[in-house]
Amino acid sequence: MDKRAFLKTLGKAGAAYLTAPWLQACSNDQHQQKAPAKLGLTAGLPDNWMWLRPDLGLTDEEWKVHFDKIRAAGIEAVLPQIFDGVFAYFDHPNYPIKEILLERLIPLAHAAGLQIHAWMWCMPSNHPEILEKHPDWYAVNGKGEPANLKPAYVDYYKFLCPCHPEVRNFVQERVSVLANIAELDGIHLDYIRVPDVILAEGLQPKYNIVQDKEYPEYDYSYSTYCREQFKAQTGIDPLTDLKAPAANEAWRQFRYDAVNELVNDFLVPAAKKGNKVITAAVFPNWESVRQQWHRWNLDAFLPMLYHGFYNAPVAWIGEQVEAALNRLDQAKPVYSGLFVPHLSPEELELAIDVSRAAGAKGVSLFSYKDISEAHWAALHKKAKE
Repeated sequence: MDKRAFLKTLGKAGAAYLTAPWLQACSNDQHQQKAPAKLGLTAGLPDNWMWLRPDLGLTDEEWKVHFDKIRAAGIEAVLPQIFDGVFAYFDHPNYPIKEILLERLIPLAHAAGLQIHAWMWCMPSNHPEILEKHPDWYAVNGKGEPANLKPAYVDYYKFLCPCHPEVRNFVQERVSVLANIAELDGIHLDYIRVPDVILAEGLQPKYNIVQDKEYPEYDYSYSTYCREQFKAQTGIDPLTDLKAPAANEAWRQFRYDAVNELVNDFLVPAAKKGNKVITAAVFPNWESVRQQWHRWNLDAFLPMLYHGFYNAPVAWIGEQVEAALNRLDQAKPVYSGLFVPHLSPEELELAIDVSRAAGAKGVSLFSYKDISEAHWAALHKKAKE
C-alpha cells in the first residue's frame, strides 16, 4: 500500500496522527537506543506494549538484552505469558510449575524501564487434575457436548463454564496470587470468554468450516449451571424450551452477563486488592465470543485487531478502534493489538499511525518472537519521528 495514498484516506484523522503520543513521547532522548537501562518506569498506563511468550532457561543477562532491545524501540510495557491453561510460570501452590520465571523477570524489566503485566489464560483449562476431578466445571455446547470431552476447533479449547460458582472462585484465586506479588505492575486477562460461536472469516478455511450463522456445536454454554440459573430468572430452559436459542436475546444477554459478572465481581476486585492495574486482550467481534467487554470495569483494553484474520485492510484497525471507544463512551483507553506476522514493516508503521489517528492510546504488538530485524527498524523509525 502506498503510504501517501493511505494517509490521504484518513481525512481529518491524518492530522491527528501527526501529534500522536507515540511520536511525541518517543521524540526525546529517553526513547533513543542510548543507555536504555537508565530509562525510568513510565508513570501510569504505558503507551506501547508487547506480548511475550517466555523462553525458559535464559540467564538474567540474556533477559536484560531482550528487555533493553524492547525498551529502545519505544515499548514501555511487556506482557509475559505466565499461565497457559496447564503450567504456571510463577510461584503458585496449586498448579504444575515449569519455571518460577515471573518473579525473576520483574526486577529485570524494571531495570530496563519496562512495566511488566502478567499475561494469564483465564477460561481454558487443560490441567489434568481439573479434567479428572471436575468434569462438571466445563462449558457445554448447544448439542449437549462438554468442552472437556469434545472441544471446539482445537484440543486445547477445553473452556470452563463462566456460570459455575466454583469456576469463578478458581479463576479469581489465580488473580489473587498474582495480585500479591508486590512489584508486579498489572494483570492481563486472556481467553476471558467462551469458545467462538463464529470464527473470524479468515480462519474458517483453516478448519474447513463455513459459519454463516450460529450453529449449536459451537454455541456455549448450555451447562446445567447456566440452564438452571436462566430458568430461575425466566422460567425457560434454553436447551429444551427454545426452538432457536441463538435468536433469543435474553439468553444471549444472560451469557454475556455470566462473563461480565466474573470479570467485574471476581477478577477486578481481586486485582485491586493488590493495587494492580488490570487489562484484557479482547475480541473486536465480541458478540461471537459472548464477550461484552465494554461493560467491564478494567483499566484499559487491548483488542486484538488482527486484520488478516478478518480479511480486512490496515484501515480496518482504525475503524475498530473508533468502534471500541464509542462502545466505551470514550471512558477507558484502548490499545490496538497488532499481529506482526500479518504486517510488513511499512504496514506496521501505517497500523501505528491509523491506530493513533482513530484515538488509540497506543499499540500492543504480538509478539516479541515475531518481530524481524526489519520490523525492529520500523519501530525505531517511529520512535525517532
